[in-house]
Amino acid sequence: MSVTILGIESSCDDTSSAVIRDGVLLSNVIASQAVHEAYGGVVPELASRAHQQNIIPVVAEAIKRAGIDKKELSAIAFTRGPGLMGSLLVGTSFAKGLSASLDIPMIEVNHLQAHVLAHFIKETSADEHAPAFPFLCLLVSGGNSQIIKVNAYNDMEVIGQTIDDAAGEAFDKCAKVMGLGYPGGPVVNRLANEGNPNAFKFSKPHIPGYDYSFSGLKTSFLYTLRDALKENPDFIEQNKQDLCASLQKTVIDILMDKLRKAAKDLNINEVAVAGGVSANSGLRDSFLLHAEKYGWKVHIPKFSFTTDNAAMVAITGYYKFLDKDFCPMDAAPFSRVVI
Repeated sequence: MSVTILGIESSCDDTSSAVIRDGVLLSNVIASQAVHEAYGGVVPELASRAHQQNIIPVVAEAIKRAGIDKKELSAIAFTRGPGLMGSLLVGTSFAKGLSASLDIPMIEVNHLQAHVLAHFIKETSADEHAPAFPFLCLLVSGGNSQIIKVNAYNDMEVIGQTIDDAAGEAFDKCAKVMGLGYPGGPVVNRLANEGNPNAFKFSKPHIPGYDYSFSGLKTSFLYTLRDALKENPDFIEQNKQDLCASLQKTVIDILMDKLRKAAKDLNINEVAVAGGVSANSGLRDSFLLHAEKYGWKVHIPKFSFTTDNAAMVAITGYYKFLDKDFCPMDAAPFSRVVI
């Protein structure tokens, strides 16, 4: 009998629903929230209200595009956390109601694990692109920078993570100071492609082990702007391409230095990247260069699977369904946790 999983993702500001049958993606619908752009960041209350408006039509559209009836669903997989509590409550509550009405089990999904398992989404039954176990995954998003040793679908070990800001936060906060809007990461990436990555030098951390730190880079960037603006009020406008290129290069260097060390120490050459920042063209290019230089077998997700989406929730739910790893009806969302 086929296993058909409905995934629901509502951890931040995107409402998403997807349907996966036997590991193959049938639909993946995402409703984004432009309302936050005016505030330079996600406003939790506005996000939760938008989820309430979007979740019913998004789920209905996912089921429609999948070409199935809701009675064919085997289980409901939903993001339980981490994320914004109000946003998670909307998705969790909806999953409970749908689960009860259809009399099918619920499957809780860790948002971070789902990003890693996005590499196992198949778009056709013939897809064979998933990493082999064990592999290393660099998880980089707006709020997380982690190196994860993945031993199995249900066995992940965080061996390194940021002790302060994440890579995505460094991009967003520096972009905000330059007046580039929100989210800043894509804008920095676009401008970086037009600039000189060696034009400016920013500080790099000296953190032991595989852990990351980006607060020093952010401070170095701000000091550079402060000092330059004293002499030239038009400094940012005249140098924004070079500033973005140098910032991006520094972030990528920091990320790849630790990942390279982990791969060497653990003797693992299967290496993946996941999360919103994995859409960054400079980071993707760096992975390809490392594959050539160090013999890595790299796994880079499709752009549609880099940001928050329900396809990654559904594939995680699929593997948990095979293990009969269900959750009770009284499961409550959580805002913070590590894998």
